[in-house]
Amino acid sequence: MKSFEWTVVDTDIGPLLLAATDEGLVSVVFHADPAVRDRALARLAGRLAAEPVEDATGLLAEPIRQLAAYFAGGLREFDLPLDWSLSGGFNRQVLRELARSVPYGAVVGYGDLAARVGEPGAAQAVGAAMGSNPLPVVVPCHRVVETGGGLGGFGGGLETKRRLLALEGVLPEPLF
Repeated sequence: MKSFEWTVVDTDIGPLLLAATDEGLVSVVFHADPAVRDRALARLAGRLAAEPVEDATGLLAEPIRQLAAYFAGGLREFDLPLDWSLSGGFNRQVLRELARSVPYGAVVGYGDLAARVGEPGAAQAVGAAMGSNPLPVVVPCHRVVETGGGLGGFGGGLETKRRLLALEGVLPEPLF
């Protein structure tokens, strides 16, 4: 049977579950306490038709290193092989465009991102694509905001989105 490797790392925004296949990083899950971790691993096992193995061969060493450098303020662009098998169609197209064209310290509106992929009226569909992002932080859905300046939604919670945008200098650091 196929397998995928996983681990949980502590970060400035809480524990993240990372999972990788031989193709690359396949999943990042926020707030990975034991209950969230177990649900995420069961879901991944089903979707990937693979057995979860805790960080056996070191597939996650480079993602862990790059995430640590990102949270320390020393990395502005991830350079990792990504396994896109958990995303397809329009969602994958939008996520790839986001990763390619919205750099560290910048934001884009949902409607603007829709226009970039040739679907100018699809702002809500872009929001759904952000919500389905299997690789948050690495594929920076936190950089997508409402056109009027609001934060919009975020699968990791709005406080997590605020903290990521503050880390990148888009928002001021919270006072407390």
